[in-house]
Amino acid sequence: MTPEARIARLFRLDAEGWARHANPWSGWSRIVTGMSLIIIAIWSRVWIGWWSLLPIALVAFWLWINPRLFAPARDDSAWISRGVFGEQMWAARGELPQPYIGAKLPHIFNAVAGIGAIVLIYGLVVLSPVETVIGASIAYAGKLAFIGEMVKLYDRVTAAHPERAYRGWP
Repeated sequence: MTPEARIARLFRLDAEGWARHANPWSGWSRIVTGMSLIIIAIWSRVWIGWWSLLPIALVAFWLWINPRLFAPARDDSAWISRGVFGEQMWAARGELPQPYIGAKLPHIFNAVAGIGAIVLIYGLVVLSPVETVIGASIAYAGKLAFIGEMVKLYDRVTAAHPERAYRGWP
């Protein structure tokens, strides 16, 4: 089992969970609000001290509840939906034929996002707007590039195996 499959299991992403996760409204609202709300919540310790744990908990709850608030994706026409379905395939890559898996780029993009996260965390710890913005930008770039690779993976697999294409939740 891949590390990504273990994480998916931890978050209880079954077929319906992945479909809800792939809803474009869910995907884009997480991308737009997720990191920025985390940054604001952590930065709020400057203004409200220990009370900042409340907005941090609210952001964590938002990120957890977000995919559960939206209906399953209706189809795979949205870029973000194909990215999430590709991520589902990536998590189960041990079950896919190797020619469809580009093994290096997703890891590289995740490493870029991780480096950005380290810079972001440093910026949040020392309260430096420059490092915070640079770290967030690098992390976002790595994550979006990763999603782009997942779209390519999904498109490659479904072109060769149309039966694996998402057809909508019944």
